[in-house]
Amino acid sequence: MLMFLFLVLALAVVVGAVTLAVVGGGESAPLQDAAPERLQDPLPADRPLGGADVESLRFPLAPRGYRMADVDDALSRLAAELGERDARIADLQAALAGARATHPRPDEPGPEDGR
Repeated sequence: MLMFLFLVLALAVVVGAVTLAVVGGGESAPLQDAAPERLQDPLPADRPLGGADVESLRFPLAPRGYRMADVDDALSRLAAELGERDARIADLQAALAGARATHPRPDEPGPEDGR
């Protein structure tokens, strides 16, 4: 009998605590949605990217992994810079080939030497 009264008293305390928590739990408005986590340190816009920039790039977690928009922006930026570098390298190689054709070095065989 004593155990039964103890269980009833414990149940009453739990019900009372839950009721107080629900009724007197502060504001009646629902909780606001948390602001989405955004990329804190995006790639620098004021200078060309370096290897350290790519290595230090960390994307915030989203419910299904990473935010696609952040990853897409970073990959687009990397692709654009790599394209610019490839074009610059091609231009420099073409200019070097043109300079070598018009001014061969004395130790290199020219087209007229026949070597």
